[in-house]
Formats: sequence, C-alpha cells, structure tokens
Amino acid sequence: MSAVLKSAANFTPMQPEDVDAVLIIEQDAYPFPWTRSNFADSLAAGYSAWCCRVDEALAGYAVMMLVLDEAHLLNVTVAPNWQRRGYGLLIMQHLFSVARTHGAKRMFLEVRPSNAPGQGLYNRLGFAPIGRRRGYYPAGSQREDAVVMAMEL
Repeated sequence: MSAVLKSAANFTPMQPEDVDAVLIIEQDAYPFPWTRSNFADSLAAGYSAWCCRVDEALAGYAVMMLVLDEAHLLNVTVAPNWQRRGYGLLIMQHLFSVARTHGAKRMFLEVRPSNAPGQGLYNRLGFAPIGRRRGYYPAGSQREDAVVMAMEL
C-alpha cells in the first residue's frame, strides 16, 4: 500500500448525520444491505463505527462491537467505486488499532461463502475459519451460511 493512500485517508467516528451517505453506499454495495435502523441502533448502542474519507469523499465505513477483550466486526464496506485500491486493508488496519487500544485480544467476523474477495482479504490479514452459522444471511428466497472467522490481535 502506498504512502499516498495512507496519507489521503482520514478516519472519523461515524455520526448520525453520516448515515444517509453510508446508506447510499450500503445499498449500492449489497443486494441485502443493512437498514437505516441497523446503523442507527449501532450508533445508539455505542459501537465503534468509523467513516473512511479520502479528501471529502466517503470511501468506506465499518462498525465493530467491542466487548471485554473481544472485537466483533459487524460491517465493513468499501464503496464500489473505491474498491480494489487498498481501502479495505486500510480500514481493517484502523479497526485493529482501535480494538487493541480498547484491550481486545481477538477479533471475530462472519462472511458469506460467496464473498471471495472478502474472504481473501480476511485470510491475508490472518483470520482463520472457526465455524459456520447455517442460514445466517438473507439470499432471496433462500438463506446463505456464514463462515465465522477469528484472528488474534
């Protein structure tokens, strides 16, 4: 990842006024996106939610739950027009730093088996599969399993 990429990205805590822009990306990125309530509830619960901006453009965001010595990644998204430029890696590195600062020793996440790019990123970062949640994700008239992954921080 280039130094230009790192210096161009700015992380700020997600605020309620960010949710409209986040929803536009969420709906563009996923066939079964999080809802406004998912984001509002996460903010109200005090989850660690972050926006990644390049200049003033929202390039991505993430929501992570921190509990005792564990972090659980709930949502990480790079806007489709910003993908494949290293921002997913940059967002994850930011989350690792935040999680460690809050005393987390391990991070968990779920990912769709059909999300090969996401699984590839998580594998490169050191996540390993530890289980499966049957029928976890909506997938039209069906449900899709989730691969549960974990990584020591």
